Amino acid sequence: MDWSIQEIARLTGTTSRTLRHYDAIGLLPPTSIAANGYRCYDEAALVRLQRILLLKELGLPLTTISEVLDRRDDPVEALSQHLVSLGRERDRLDRQLAAVTVTITRLKAGEPLMAEEMFDGFDHREYEEEVTRRWGADAYRRGDEWWSSQSPEEKKEWKALVSALSADWTAAAEAGARPESDRCQDLARRHIEWLRAVPGTPADDPDGDLGGYVRGLGQMYVDDPRFGANYGGTAGAELVRDSLDHYLEVKGL
Repeated sequence: MDWSIQEIARLTGTTSRTLRHYDAIGLLPPTSIAANGYRCYDEAALVRLQRILLLKELGLPLTTISEVLDRRDDPVEALSQHLVSLGRERDRLDRQLAAVTVTITRLKAGEPLMAEEMFDGFDHREYEEEVTRRWGADAYRRGDEWWSSQSPEEKKEWKALVSALSADWTAAAEAGARPESDRCQDLARRHIEWLRAVPGTPADDPDGDLGGYVRGLGQMYVDDPRFGANYGGTAGAELVRDSLDHYLEVKGL
């Protein structure tokens, strides 16, 4: 069964103009074009469109979405990963809804507020499962204790540092900088210094495998679009990875 562009626009809440733009940039070409000039889409196109919309919800730019879709051949596997992410996001939103509801109820009743209730679902600990799986429970515990001990001003400064580093990497990628250039090698140095400042990681441990840890992170930036988006997409993430690899090689790590 095929669907017309108007039907797809109605079903997805988007516009025909948006779908034509997706076609123009090669992101979602129609399956066929009818005699009347209308674009038509089959089931495979609908699956691709669903994945496009899911990745847009993650805040990825269209160029990065195109790279992600072209890199994965199995839509079932890819959608299964999206399903896991959506489930986590749903749980987080459910917790936030419950927290806000409790706050409203207590305010109406003139009851004292409970900070533990108010901010459930709002903090960084949504990543606990993933951090624990990748680097162990102790790494998460130490990192969580360090972050929780920071003052609001210190947290603000840390986020500004991370944003500046990401912006500088993105600018370097857009300028066509090479991994071995002075510009990228200075960024690699800053990047590793940033990683060393996080307790509980191999970068923080004098006896830890700094080289293996950093190389693993660099590849993860490329493989996971959530991280690649911090550097302008896959091309930016590849520049970060290759620059870090070169820096480690020069330093003999």
